[in-house]
This record gives sequence, C-alpha cells and structure tokens, in this order.
Amino acid sequence: MRRRQFVSGFAMATLWPVAVRAQRGDRARYIGILVGVAESDLEARAILMAFLQELRRLGWTDDRNARFDIRYGESDPGRIRKYAAELVALAPDVILAMGPSSLAALLDATRTVPIVFTIVPDPVGAGFVDSLAEPGGNATGFLTFEYSLAGKWLELLKEVAPKIRRVAVLRDPAITAGTGQFAVIQSVAPSVGVDLRPIDVRDPADIERGVVAFARYANGGMVVTASTSAVVNREVIIALAAQHKVPTVYYERLFAASGGLISYGPSFRDMNRRAASYVDRILKGEKPADLPVQAPDRYELAINLKTAKALDLTIPGTVLSRADEVID
Repeated sequence: MRRRQFVSGFAMATLWPVAVRAQRGDRARYIGILVGVAESDLEARAILMAFLQELRRLGWTDDRNARFDIRYGESDPGRIRKYAAELVALAPDVILAMGPSSLAALLDATRTVPIVFTIVPDPVGAGFVDSLAEPGGNATGFLTFEYSLAGKWLELLKEVAPKIRRVAVLRDPAITAGTGQFAVIQSVAPSVGVDLRPIDVRDPADIERGVVAFARYANGGMVVTASTSAVVNREVIIALAAQHKVPTVYYERLFAASGGLISYGPSFRDMNRRAASYVDRILKGEKPADLPVQAPDRYELAINLKTAKALDLTIPGTVLSRADEVID
C-alpha cells in the first residue's frame, strides 16, 4: 500500500491510526486524496500542491489539525480501484478525487464518505451526480468545462490556420465526455467548412497509426479533447503533431507549455484551489449534496510561438491580443 503525507511544508509524515484519532475530541481531520495518474507526473503534483496550499491558507495544516493520505493510480484501473477501497476503509472525513477514473472508483466503494472531485468533464452524463445544481449524493466538485467549449477549439484552429479543410479529433470514445465533446465539434464543423475524422487516444500505437494516416493529406489540423488518456499520452501526441507539421489545438495549458501549438481551457491548478474551499466547508459540517457542482469561472488561452514558427504559421494579432500566456 502506498501512502503520501505532507507535514509543515507538506513533507512526508506518518498517519495516526483511525482508532486513535477517533478517541480524541480534538482529532486531526483525515483527508484522503486519489490522483488518477502517476506520481511522476509533475503537472499532476503541481495541481495537487495548489489544493494543499489553499487548504493550508484556510487553516488546515498537517501536524496540527489535518492528516493527508495521497494515492497515485498510475492510470491503472485496477490500482485506482484498489486505492479507492483502501481509502474508504480508513474512514476519512473527506476525499479529494482528481479525475473521472478516481471519482468512479470511489463512488463504487462508498455512497456515504464525502467526496470533492476535480478535472471531471461530465459528472451528470457519467452518472456521478444527479444535477449540477443539486448533486444529490455524497459527491460534488468542479467540472472541467461546459461542452460548448469544444466548439471553440475548432473555431480557434480555423482562426490560426485558415487553410485547414480536414480536422482529426483526438478523443476517448469510452467516456461520456469523449462522445459529448465530439458531438459539439461535429455541430460546429459545417459552419467553419471542415471534415472531421475521430482518432482514439487510449493507446499510443493507435494514436500514431491514426495521426500518420491522417497527415498523409494536406490542409489538416487536429483538436485534442479532454480525457485522462490524452494527458497520459500527451508527449506522443505533441511529438506527432510536430513531426507531421499538423497545427493542433489542445484543451489545457499543459500541452502548450510542453510544445503544443495552442491551448484554450480551464486552469486545473485554479480548479483545485477552489476545491479546497469545498473540502473546508465539508470539514466544518456542510454536506456535498448541498454544494452545487461548479464550472470554471474563466478559460485561459496559451500560445506557443516557437511551435508556430516551426509550423510556418503566423498567429493573427486578433488571437495574440486575447492570449493569457505567450510562450516564446
């Protein structure tokens, strides 16, 4: 069993046994955390740190009134289910679920332990909550984006590469969000004059075959939709886009910072900071069912000019002027 705790400066520490904590009236509150991806993923760790730092600002610190048990699922469904069951068995006061696979596993394991989720694209469509306004169960949190954003990715791609006539949409068809995002992009495609081709992102070999076949023909671009699979395979996707000189729009800043052309989407770090306020409210007695699921309050546009130059693209001034971040 793998555990991670943060003390004072969020260093490692040892958990108190549940029985000992229960005997103390001033017991530290036990906060479980389940991260769907690997501990080696630096961005995932930075996102988690934003949550922990905000909790600390709200007054919850290790070695004083909180204990943290952090598990990394390594994008392995079996491991994620195992860690979800272990966390629930330890009777935490609340669990943070980062990603849809973490949330699904935790809801399979408990319908009573409070859960706050982040980075979940479609919690209603996936059956995680009854509605955004009234979650209705033991889980609430912060959805990744509203589906209408998917149409903006296609419009943005056409704006920075107007010659594009064909667009590959990289999506995970096994999740409701993959189907939903693709449906929105399909609805927008006729208005911008492009034909679409879906490419599954669950397996690196399938991604490579799909992109290589797509890139054989001119005037193509790509849109990478939101999924855990896209994050796990991001290096492969970015490398293929660069190798075959295919302009690509991504759903999150991490991709642009890692060499992708352009991204437009929510800040996952900000999302996790906001999640800390929900954990704080639950620890003070509120119930997840009474806390509405929240959408991002803003979206960020990041542009990688080095990648644009490599693609022989000139980013229009109208797009540059809207950018929150320009990477040289």
